[in-house]
Amino acid sequence: MRYRRTIIPLLLLLFLLFLWAVHNKHHFRPKKLQQVYQCWSMNDQPAKLQLSDWYSPKAVNTASSLITNWSAPVVWHSFYNDEILENYYAKHKITVGLTVFAVGRYIDYYLQRFIATADRHFMVGQKVIIYVMIDDFSKMPWMPLSPHRSIKVFEIEREKRWQDVSMMRMKIISEHIVDHIQYEVDFLFCMDVDQVFLRKYGLETLGESVAQLHAYWFQENATQFPYERSTLSEAYIPMGEGDFYYHAAVFGGTPIQVLNITRECFRKIMKDKENNVEAVWHDESHLNKYFFLHKPTKILSPEYCWPFRLPAISGINTVKLYWAQKDYNYLRVKN
Repeated sequence: MRYRRTIIPLLLLLFLLFLWAVHNKHHFRPKKLQQVYQCWSMNDQPAKLQLSDWYSPKAVNTASSLITNWSAPVVWHSFYNDEILENYYAKHKITVGLTVFAVGRYIDYYLQRFIATADRHFMVGQKVIIYVMIDDFSKMPWMPLSPHRSIKVFEIEREKRWQDVSMMRMKIISEHIVDHIQYEVDFLFCMDVDQVFLRKYGLETLGESVAQLHAYWFQENATQFPYERSTLSEAYIPMGEGDFYYHAAVFGGTPIQVLNITRECFRKIMKDKENNVEAVWHDESHLNKYFFLHKPTKILSPEYCWPFRLPAISGINTVKLYWAQKDYNYLRVKN
């Protein structure tokens, strides 16, 4: 009897310790539990969407390919089926995140328009969380949003140089993904604030890892890309190598893939800093090196980020997002 009285509490204690260990190992949170449930009910889930279901590349008069040699689609407006995508994602109930950094004069000049146009055009009909990273909370413009959309604001430290802002962006995004974003969204985009949404920026852009073709270089060959050419930098890419030149103003994917991108870029930026090296285009150089080594699963055409100053050219028919016109005299004023 005495043995039984001793062993039962001991077994209970061991069982509680086991539950605690499982909890810490797997970090069960609402999003994780939802994923576990989806695995258990896999037979009830719709079939996985195939590229051929929604994307139909045809012969067109553009200088860019529509499918890469590693089978990633280069998404152009004319070649996807919006209805199929909307029907598919209606069964999956996704949430899409959008991070944006607003610092100094960029808060006054761009942030409100970025949020307002994102509310109208970014992932229409989907649940969206906009994560605003701002260096002066008092300047945050508050405005009503459409249903199923919300804003989360985080104050960040002010940096003296724009190069340091671009460097710290990678670090801050990765920290927020680890802390909370990975549990809140299914896909995540990271964008510059000096941009304006013009038309529907939709489900065709979602992918595991998403890169944006740079409008100034999408028709050039690899020898002309402005990659980092110094062998001293971690961003170095040899002359003649490379697939595309990607724009750092837009990138995205699943939270875990964006975490990999931002962590690796920040790690290499810091390694350059330790060696007193600074890549020519800073975080963009390192982003291109990352996608050179880890091919994106989806690439967006220049229609998804077209510069205001660049005239329209053949093949660019439906601009979804453009870089806003800049008043450099205004932006140069010290805060």
